[in-house]
Amino acid sequence: MNKKFPVEFVFQIFSLIVAVIIVHGVYVSVVRPKADADMREQQIRIEEDPDYVAERSLWVIVRDFEQEAAFILMLWAMAIMGYKAVANLREGNLMDEELVPVAEGMRILPEDTREYQRQIQALPDRTQDRLLPRAISTGLHRFSSTRNVQDVASAAYSVCDEESERLDSELAMIRYIAWAIPSIGFIGTVRGIGEALAQAHKAVEGDITGVTQSLGVAFNSTFIALLISIVLMFLVHQLQLQQERLTLEAKTYIDRHLIRHLQVR
Repeated sequence: MNKKFPVEFVFQIFSLIVAVIIVHGVYVSVVRPKADADMREQQIRIEEDPDYVAERSLWVIVRDFEQEAAFILMLWAMAIMGYKAVANLREGNLMDEELVPVAEGMRILPEDTREYQRQIQALPDRTQDRLLPRAISTGLHRFSSTRNVQDVASAAYSVCDEESERLDSELAMIRYIAWAIPSIGFIGTVRGIGEALAQAHKAVEGDITGVTQSLGVAFNSTFIALLISIVLMFLVHQLQLQQERLTLEAKTYIDRHLIRHLQVR
């Protein structure tokens, strides 16, 4: 397990850098120029027609720094979840393989466990580190030592439970990002309201342009952040469901392909 951590850590840092480059590049080249053009066009129409009702432009809604930061965190969280989803898919693919090739009706005796352990040890190192090989190897070792089928089930299930707890704990970063995105939106709200209050004297004089723009910053940042948070939390729960399903299927696999074949003379 220690070999995996640096790889995932490097992937997280690299994906964050890529997310910053992509989102900032899109904002600089597309979003902010289009938002400025829409705002100028609407200002001209308002000056020409006092009864003109300005339409809400998507570019204006997402133009501010808080929305940019929210999109960066969203892409970063999606990259991390994609990495974990691929890892879970690779774990699930082992469910279709015969890691313990036992014909129907045959039994595994305590004296036979060494032969089956050799088959697990013959797998590539990365495959041996996955959930099913580790659980099966632990179960075979326990059966060789104790000659007790119940102990085998307890040991193998314990490996699955520990894996479930590990997978859940590794979602902490994603949950933090999902919490941080609405917080960034609220920061934009505070910033927008503060700028609006700073221009209150202009509104008293009849110029409400600056106040409305600042209030737009406040509401737009919260709106985008909450919308992204809803989507992100849905994906987090789907990933968590996939991980829980993986450990349950691993227990079922162990029951069908290992435990029911065990026999003590």
